[in-house]
Amino acid sequence: MGLLDILLGRSRAVGPDLDRLFALPSAAVGLEAAAGFRPTGQGAVCFATVEGAAFERTHREIRALLDADAGRTPVEPTHDSYGYSWLVSQRSPDELPLLVNDLHAVNSTLEAGGFGPRLLCSLAGFVDDDGRRLALVYLYKRGTFYPFAPLPGERRRRDNALELRVRAVLGDELPVEGDLGRWFPVWGAPGL
Repeated sequence: MGLLDILLGRSRAVGPDLDRLFALPSAAVGLEAAAGFRPTGQGAVCFATVEGAAFERTHREIRALLDADAGRTPVEPTHDSYGYSWLVSQRSPDELPLLVNDLHAVNSTLEAGGFGPRLLCSLAGFVDDDGRRLALVYLYKRGTFYPFAPLPGERRRRDNALELRVRAVLGDELPVEGDLGRWFPVWGAPGL
């Protein structure tokens, strides 16, 4: 950061730090204690769709790495209505650390294969006793998390009060995205 940046009050973006994903299990303990949300065991990594042999090779590497665990559901690729690709991992709800390992492995392998600029976000799903759903979304390019709480029903609405409450609960556990304009909705995201 230069002198002009300091004088004009500009700062640099934090950037990706995939090791921040490993803070999710401890944050989940606080989330359950304060708001009653428990992990669903589902998570996903979203990236801009890529075609070609290099990506197919990387995708096979990811599947081989994660599917080597014989006791787990295979990683499933899917696409959403916006044209983005998702790799979905499912574990038992009490295996959040293993789910986080899966998400980290997918991100790291895509990054190592040269597809880091195509990575968008990762998410882990949560649910409470009333059936309300919540995702903790990791923004790859920002290195921050934010909560996304869709309201049930066909209309696409969010529970903003819950999202802000979760932000307050997780403020000391995770690097929460400070710019609310970057709390993008992930409608229809697998794993949520």
